[in-house]
Amino acid sequence: MAKAAKNLNKKLNSVGVPVVKPVPINIAGMKKGQVMLIPAPKLVDQFIRKIPKGKSIDVKALRANLAASHDAEVTCPITMGFHVRTIAEAAYESFNAGTPINKITPIWRVLDADSPTIKKLSFDPEFILAQRREEGIDEL
Repeated sequence: MAKAAKNLNKKLNSVGVPVVKPVPINIAGMKKGQVMLIPAPKLVDQFIRKIPKGKSIDVKALRANLAASHDAEVTCPITMGFHVRTIAEAAYESFNAGTPINKITPIWRVLDADSPTIKKLSFDPEFILAQRREEGIDEL
């Protein structure tokens, strides 16, 4: 497992630049010709780190905010799904390696019990759900 963690953190921190281009075909809820942001993993990570403690946004809102911040109409949902999962896995791996909880990406401010990504994680989602409860995100 340690080898996979290193690769996930390397992937997360890899150099990459966001790309803004027209959607080539109707796909994943996007329309041909819309201006689409294809974010780099670190861009998504940095955005999530700016979400205030005790606050939450869903992936759809995250995509909309990222698109707007790059003069795009949409953010690629497929790429975003990959990046959110990578961020979650890297955060958990870093936490298990001894990184304090306040130093890892607070992915729990984006993922909740109903997020499709949470079901795909290699670790128990209780880690994320417990952090949401700790911050009072899921309290009514």
